[in-house]
Amino acid sequence: MAAPAPRRIRALIAFPLLIAALVVPAIIWRHQIWQVFTSVGNLRAWIAGWGAWAPVVFIVIQAVQVIVFAIPGEVAQIAGGYLFGAWQGTLLSIAGIFIGSTVAFFLARVLGKPFVAAVVPREQLEKVEKLLLSRSSRIVFFLLFLIPGIPKDILCYVAGISPLAFPFFAGASMLGRLPGIIGSSVIGSAAASNSWLLLGIVSAAALVLFVTGVILRPRIQAWLEKLADKRKPPTAS
Repeated sequence: MAAPAPRRIRALIAFPLLIAALVVPAIIWRHQIWQVFTSVGNLRAWIAGWGAWAPVVFIVIQAVQVIVFAIPGEVAQIAGGYLFGAWQGTLLSIAGIFIGSTVAFFLARVLGKPFVAAVVPREQLEKVEKLLLSRSSRIVFFLLFLIPGIPKDILCYVAGISPLAFPFFAGASMLGRLPGIIGSSVIGSAAASNSWLLLGIVSAAALVLFVTGVILRPRIQAWLEKLADKRKPPTAS
């Protein structure tokens, strides 16, 4: 019987360690974590309590919510806009999300598919992997990040085991996320300044786009698959 490949060994070792690092604190502080991360107000108050360290703590939170993709990122982004204003909140969110996306990408690239298969639900992994191995992986990848309602943090892990180069991954993923990050930060900033008209307009637009993305997700995926099949294979980068 052939010996396991080094990458598979690393994946088998790293996965339980990662799970332990995430699950043990989550069990110990489960009530506090739930209260903080499911409420914009609670998260905002918790971050503000760090004083001068609040921007650093916020960046760390944004990075963690990408790596642990079950945590809702919009809650943190809105809280950031409320605390730091629209533009600073956007920049801090971009910094944290970039760090988290980079960590997820290279975890997948170093540890390989066994690790990603253990982290990402099988059905989602198969669908996204098919698109990222398609003839039009670059444009499809960007559109997956741009279209509202599609889980984006999972894509970072799947991209790590795809042929996509990191510079393209970083640029396309952040550019595709940018409208959502700005919108969430503006919502938080508008709430802080009592700009109710702006808050209502941006919130309504974000809700419509998100619900539309969720409802039309099967059609969007079918369209992306057709688009992928029509284009030439990507050149090496």
